[in-house]
Amino acid sequence: MPTVAAGDVISEWVVEHVDPDKMKTMAALLADPNPIHWDVDAVRSLGMGERPVNQGPNNMAYVANMLAAWAGGHQHLRMLRVRFLANVLGGDRVVAGGRVIAVEPSPDGQLATCKVWLERDGDRVMEGEARVVVPH
Repeated sequence: MPTVAAGDVISEWVVEHVDPDKMKTMAALLADPNPIHWDVDAVRSLGMGERPVNQGPNNMAYVANMLAAWAGGHQHLRMLRVRFLANVLGGDRVVAGGRVIAVEPSPDGQLATCKVWLERDGDRVMEGEARVVVPH
């Protein structure tokens, strides 16, 4: 693994189509009773459009997958803190991105602090910070 430096761009993680069926499965796994994740009638009745809303943990997972692909595995993630800015809906195309903002030595390699985000059509729907060990 090459040395990383502040300013380095992390390779994007693209989800071409957020699958509503996976939202329904995730709602069952999380025991999430909120019908906005699987029931379009519930979404419509709340004035939120015509498509189900993706769960926040799914959106965070897109960013975590991007970081893991970059650093060589999920075991290298040390911290991920985000804030949600907008909903991701069934059928959306989203892109996770990031940039290294600081690097310090670590016994396992380098500890990179990164700004991370998730975008839909160029608009940020989530942003935050992560710390990732980039191995030697």
